[in-house]
Amino acid sequence: MEETERKLLKSGQILPLMEEFYTIQGEGYHTGTAAYFIRVGGCDVGCHWCDVKESWNAKLHPATATDTIVKNAKKYSKTVVITGGEPLMWNMNYLTKALKNEQLNTHIETSGAYTLSGSWDWICLSPKKNKLPLPPIYKVAHELKIIIHNKHDFKFAEEQAAKINSNCVLFLQPEWSKQHEMTPLIVDYVMKHPQWKISLQTHKYLNIP
Repeated sequence: MEETERKLLKSGQILPLMEEFYTIQGEGYHTGTAAYFIRVGGCDVGCHWCDVKESWNAKLHPATATDTIVKNAKKYSKTVVITGGEPLMWNMNYLTKALKNEQLNTHIETSGAYTLSGSWDWICLSPKKNKLPLPPIYKVAHELKIIIHNKHDFKFAEEQAAKINSNCVLFLQPEWSKQHEMTPLIVDYVMKHPQWKISLQTHKYLNIP
């Protein structure tokens, strides 16, 4: 990597862009709302059930001018969701400032495993067991989304919920490959623990990105 490109990446003026698309938010609190998604490459959290493993290697995705990304986003939606990969591996300050200059709402989906950068209207924190969130993000997350792949994940969910701020909305979401097995357990759990809500990957049911 050339020194100039390295500096631009560090400042957030370019980002390893995997894909960008306009669609309907499929998960969590904002399910059913239109949003422009920006998927940034690079992730070392390594969830074995990840459905976008092609995002893990940032080198596979072209370093793209952040100003160009913002120019594309503002054509489509007032809400922009930054996802990955793990977007907080990169400096989000430049991107979110540029988006807000265009009066766009900034949302992020993150494991919280890296230092929070950027200015966000909505932070969806989705912790992973093998690389836990850094403590400060628990205080500012708007949404806690725990993926349920096995029964032990309910215990993990409660451990994470104990760290979160009092205004955070709590979601349990079945891992897609285990949805038929885990969804009934989640339904039963939420009925017994109504502080939680159910999140489903509705975009997969709708067959949209």
